[in-house]
Amino acid sequence: MTTAREAVAAAREAVTAPRALGLARTGRIADTLACTAYLVASLVLYRGLWAGGPAGRYLVDSGQDQHQWEWFFAVTARAVAHGENPLTTTLQNHPDGVNLMANTSMPGLSIPLAPITWLFGPAATWAIVLTGGLAATAAAWYYLISRHLVVSRPAAALGGAFCAFAPPMVSHANAHPNLAVLFVLPLIIDRLIRLAAGLRPIRDGILLGLLTTYQIFLGEEALLLASTGIALFALTYACVAPAAARAALRPLARGLPIGVALCGVLIAYPLWWQFTGPQSYTNLLHGPAGNDLAALTAYADRSLAGDIDVSARLSMNRTEENAFFGWPLLILAGAIAAALWRRALTKALVGVLVGAALCSLGPEIILDGEPTGISGPWRWFGQLPLYESVLESRFTMVCVPVLGILLALAAQAVRDAGDRRLWLSWCVAALQALLPLLPQPLASAPREPTPAFFADGTWRRFTGPDRAIVAVPLPDPSDARALGWQVDAGLGFPLAEGYFVGPFGPDRLGGYGAVTRPTSQLLREVRDGGAVPEVTEDERAQARADLAYWRADAVVLGPHANREALRATLDRLLGPGVPIDGVWLWDVRAGGAARAG
Repeated sequence: MTTAREAVAAAREAVTAPRALGLARTGRIADTLACTAYLVASLVLYRGLWAGGPAGRYLVDSGQDQHQWEWFFAVTARAVAHGENPLTTTLQNHPDGVNLMANTSMPGLSIPLAPITWLFGPAATWAIVLTGGLAATAAAWYYLISRHLVVSRPAAALGGAFCAFAPPMVSHANAHPNLAVLFVLPLIIDRLIRLAAGLRPIRDGILLGLLTTYQIFLGEEALLLASTGIALFALTYACVAPAAARAALRPLARGLPIGVALCGVLIAYPLWWQFTGPQSYTNLLHGPAGNDLAALTAYADRSLAGDIDVSARLSMNRTEENAFFGWPLLILAGAIAAALWRRALTKALVGVLVGAALCSLGPEIILDGEPTGISGPWRWFGQLPLYESVLESRFTMVCVPVLGILLALAAQAVRDAGDRRLWLSWCVAALQALLPLLPQPLASAPREPTPAFFADGTWRRFTGPDRAIVAVPLPDPSDARALGWQVDAGLGFPLAEGYFVGPFGPDRLGGYGAVTRPTSQLLREVRDGGAVPEVTEDERAQARADLAYWRADAVVLGPHANREALRATLDRLLGPGVPIDGVWLWDVRAGGAARAG
């Protein structure tokens, strides 16, 4: 039976021995080749976004999220340039504003990359964050696996590639960099391993606190998911290897409080602003969003073996294909677990895999679209603080690195066995499991041009300082093009309403978009239905009141499929508009009259 002293010695050897190997020349060459391959793979994935320059391309499957993210990058860069608070802005949802810390503005990258945004625009920042971030995520997992889990660099490279380019990661890579750019998480785990080894607990505790703080500024939801996976691993590992767990407690007890205290000090004000500042909200509610059980074994839309009809039926949308591992990979993972079951590490990884997968199924397990009547653990787990705001289907993202590590462990075990037949069998099985999952390049299309009214600066003639433009259709989660128009106008004016997360109702529950006013609701109905309504005098009075609330100087109708219906409705509400530089304009300033000349 392993004693506590032996467990500590083994943990220290696991930390120091692979590190010594990494200093070897062959190791450095392998590291360089792996990182280069990851970058090339990421560039291939985003080749459509880079074709002809990011400013002219749009990721088709991102919905309206690319508009939102480019706006986040642009407004943060503006705040840095003007010395403003990067945690809030009134450039959207004027005059109430947006709590940027309570949104996924990703200041951990949007602030340091502000010079890129200034020089090349937010579209370039968006492309760099996605492409570089996904490659960095693969490299970080490769580092963790090669330094702590396997000696074989090819085995580690395989694991790192899966961790970054698995179907759930590729799905979020369309639109959610906060859930796809995860290079800090493996570094946090690396520091926890070093802490448990007890080599330099104070230094490692400080670094852990700094890394955790930085991850909060990259994505809090990803940190919550990772923390849950780490907790599942720790609990399972403590059950299957109690001596090693007890040996790790003392150094962890020395270093963890230091990391927690440091992180708490650094993040205190931003979190205070997020949860109690202007436009903060209590939690983000949503309906049941668990994975269909059939999604675990199906293939994602962008996978080589994907079927768009199947993935559409089994997921919320193309940015939330959070499972889709395919039968062959799950069977292979089961075979690996059985072959390596004697290891405590394998048992702990399986515990995380099963626990996260069960949580992802939601409060009631659904099979191929049909409720089974069987409750999942999320029925109780999802009521915990913070977790009620998480889409439970995303818990399968915790499974991704577990599967990547199992693949790396298996490749190392096969290599160590030195059996050629076993090696050939492994290659065949791995190809059958992974080849169907290979991602296809993400779909992109030419970006719609911004109307000249915004791009050429005509808007300056019709709005004053701190006065808003009401862009029609008003920006919301279903149509956020106006955010791009505002960015191309240099963020020179605030917009009414928008696409963000903010408070709704007296309980300040989180929701997407602004609290709609009667006029914006009327215009949305016309936008979606195309029918011109009868407009009453009360609705005209309400329109004047809403414009006063928004502090608007101009109403601008941009391109839209139902543009004529929207123009007729606005004419009935506000009087005749005039065409000017690709838009229709209603000058609603006191005594204002729009002139095309």
